[in-house]
Amino acid sequence: MNYNLTFFIFLLFLMSCSSKSSLIQVNESEKESSHQIQTKAETDFESSFLLFLPEDYNLKDKWPLMLFLHGAGERGSDLDKVAVHGPPKLARQGKLQEFIIIAPQCPKGDYWDSHQQQSNLIQLLNTAEKELKVDSDKIYITGLSMGGFGTWELTANLHHRIAAAAPVCGGGSVWNSRLLKEVPIWAFHGAKDDIVPPELSEEMVEAVNEKGGNARLTIFPNANHNSWDPAYATDELYKWLLEQNLQNRNSGE
Repeated sequence: MNYNLTFFIFLLFLMSCSSKSSLIQVNESEKESSHQIQTKAETDFESSFLLFLPEDYNLKDKWPLMLFLHGAGERGSDLDKVAVHGPPKLARQGKLQEFIIIAPQCPKGDYWDSHQQQSNLIQLLNTAEKELKVDSDKIYITGLSMGGFGTWELTANLHHRIAAAAPVCGGGSVWNSRLLKEVPIWAFHGAKDDIVPPELSEEMVEAVNEKGGNARLTIFPNANHNSWDPAYATDELYKWLLEQNLQNRNSGE
């Protein structure tokens, strides 16, 4: 037997396994990075996203993860659009250093609450939990407008994994309230919103609380559809998110 050849083949096998197992290549010294995942094997999905790591990322083993879902106007293939509003915009300003932030981009013509995008988001979270220093007890979802609808839907689909959610000027299916009752939710909306009526947030919060859930709603009296600026400027929101811990919820604390 040619042991040198055998060892070489084994080394190639290990390198192949390694390349397949790592889908998110990160440089821990980089504050922001762009990524694209396309797989057609075990996990059939594709996603383009911005990733923001805390400046002290390499000093801790676990970090809270915030998944941000943008609005309809930011769909497409230009990832810079994803950072126009909300947490990615703040992260570029050096804020929100307490979180790993993942901000995926929805393809043009699709919606975050579609079956395909919900599946993609779940696979993206699965991958992030495997390959980043994610505290699985502190995974949060937030999004605005179309992303607000996606936040309500994904929170229902992953109610057993999501520590808290903050949908902004969105809405959802009241039938999901039986699932959403398990998750602390803080919704935001503008009273003068003529694109997505504030009643949609009111209906969701009311339905969740009627099921015994823990949902709250902040209405900005002078805001139209852009309730995301005042919502994401609410410092208490991030303090509240970090107080939500899946482990504590499951233990009944």
